[in-house]
Formats: sequence, C-alpha cells, structure tokens
Amino acid sequence: MTFELQYTDSKTNARAGLITTSHGQIETPIFMPVGTVGTVKGVHLSELKEDIRAQIILGNTYHLYLRPGLDIIERAGGLHKFNGFDRPMLTDSGGFQVFSLAGIRKLHEEGAEFRSHIDGSKHFFTPEKVMDIERSIGADIMMAFDECPPGDSDYEYAKKSLGLTHRWLDRCIRRFNETEPRYGYPQSLFPIVQGCVYRDLRKQSAEFVASKNADGNAIGGLAVGEPVEKMYEMIELVNGILPTDKPRYLMGVGTPVNILEGIERGVDMFDCVMPTRNGRNGMLFTKDGILNMRNKKWEADFSPIEADGASYVDTLYTKAYLRHLFHAQEMLAMQIASVHNLAFYLWLVREARRRIFAGDFAAWKATMVKRLSTRL
Repeated sequence: MTFELQYTDSKTNARAGLITTSHGQIETPIFMPVGTVGTVKGVHLSELKEDIRAQIILGNTYHLYLRPGLDIIERAGGLHKFNGFDRPMLTDSGGFQVFSLAGIRKLHEEGAEFRSHIDGSKHFFTPEKVMDIERSIGADIMMAFDECPPGDSDYEYAKKSLGLTHRWLDRCIRRFNETEPRYGYPQSLFPIVQGCVYRDLRKQSAEFVASKNADGNAIGGLAVGEPVEKMYEMIELVNGILPTDKPRYLMGVGTPVNILEGIERGVDMFDCVMPTRNGRNGMLFTKDGILNMRNKKWEADFSPIEADGASYVDTLYTKAYLRHLFHAQEMLAMQIASVHNLAFYLWLVREARRRIFAGDFAAWKATMVKRLSTRL
C-alpha cells in the first residue's frame, strides 16, 4: 500500500491524498461503509459500487471469525471472493467488539477470553491469532489487536490498558512480519493510538505508534462516551505527532459534523455504523439537515427526499412515500434510507476533498456544520 499526500489546506490541517492498494485506489478524505459480517446491511453490491460509490468497505474480524468462520472464507478464496466486492477492504481487529462484551469477557496479558454473542461458546483472541485471522480474511488493510477502554476510564485504568495495547502491538507486528498473505496480494497493518482522554497517554501512544513506521495509523478509543470537545482535542494532539506521509484513520466516528471536524484536524479515513443504523430507524442526513421520516409533517409531502441528493433514491422516492414505508414497517424503507445516508456520507467527503483543492474548505465547512446540525 502507498499513500500520496496531494494537498494540504492553507487555513486548516485538512488534507487530500491518494491511497493505492492491490484492489484499487482510495481518494482521501474517505468514509468507509461498515460491512460487519461481509455485507453492508440492506445494501446491494451494485448500489454500493455504482450509486453510493464506495471506494473501500470494512469487515469485522470478530464477527467473520464466528460466522461464517475461517474455513468458509478460506475455501472461497478470501473475503473479496466471498462477498464479490473487488475494491479495497479493511478489517477491524475485533478489539472494540471484545470491549463491548464487558460482561462476558476477561482480559489477560496473553489475550482476551470471551464468549460468543451467538451461542455462548468460549474463545480466546491473542494478538498472534488475530493476525492469523486477518490474513485468512484477506483484507487490504489489517488493524492491530488492542484494548478499547471506556470513555470514562480513570487514569490508572487507562494507563494500564495502554501498556497492554502497546505490548500487544509489538506482538501483532512480529506475527505480521513472520507470516505471508494468503491470496497473492500484499496486506498492510495499521497500529491504533489509544490513551482515552488523557493528553500524556495519547502523546505517549502516538509517539510509540509513529515509531513503528507502519503503512498507516489509526486513532481508536474515541466517540465511546467522552465529551465531543475532548474527542476533538485528542485528535489534534495525536495528529500533531503521527507522520504526515501516512494516512490517519479515525475509528468509529461519526456524525457528518464529526467527520468535517475530523477532516479539519487532519484525519484521512473514517468509518461508522451511524448512516445505516440511524437510517434503519428513520433518520436521514441531508445537505440541509436531519430528517426524521417517521414525523407526521412528511405525511403529505410529495417532494423528493432530497432534490439535489447524492443518490438515485433521492429523486425516485418522495418524503411521503418513505414515511409511509416506515409506518408500514416495509423492509424497503430501511434499504432506501441506508442507500441515501451512505451516498450522502460519500458525497460529503468527496465535496470536502474538492473544497480542499479549491482552497475554500474552511469557509465551506463552517457553513455546512450549521446546516448539518439543523433538525428539519
């Protein structure tokens, strides 16, 4: 994998770049739709590629390991062959999923013991095993195995957790270097900066991660309950340390406003379940603000979902019709909303990239933040 930093905004730290992988190029800043179990929920492959224009999607190590299992993925020839997505893919390490299983997992120096949320069976993830699993899945970008501490962790817990994450990272790198890709193309490993909301820990972690000279670096452990101002503060601190010639990935963030704030602070890559999860519950993100499609105010509104929207569904369906589908509990409602929201997120990062090159990102971003925060 290579990264070319093409342009940096003169008024902010916003950047435009180009990532090149064996499965294609990725123009940054980029949003990556989340395909947890090998599919972006409710979205056809053709929509993902042609209408949403996704350049890269995610798969999740924890979920894919449990179901369908590595044997099936390996027999298919890797996740690209299994799900038919022939563009770049990234796999999360499963660290966040293990963190979310607080009641049914135990952390040890060796790794994380947990029970499957599917059938209660017991499993054990070590950094080495996670690297082997991600090799089997075959994503272009693999994430290191880490512990994601809660956003309200006290300092002593956050410090202890960070030490474990750094020791696990060294083991991930060692295992990554002593193994080979399984499907004939190279893979990259991204370390993850942790440290909760403590400046000294974030600084220590960013310096440790930067010293590994990986193909790219990630910022984890944010948007997990801490105040949004703290999140932005940590992003600024970490991006002031991470190398400028490598892509920076802010994990699991977030709202359209969060994404613009992250771009302004030098983030290149984003992912979040919000566009599809919120869409399935009737929340649509648009250039003019947020729509709750269950509201009665849309009952007889026969205007398009979004007149100049980013997706074909925006002009094909009306607000009244989409509201009707939600109230009738039709599956199509969730599909339309998911396609719309993902297309909007991809439009947002494309427009941010265009504005960075044009030199007016800061002014455009200030206007968009106000619009995107409006509830219509």
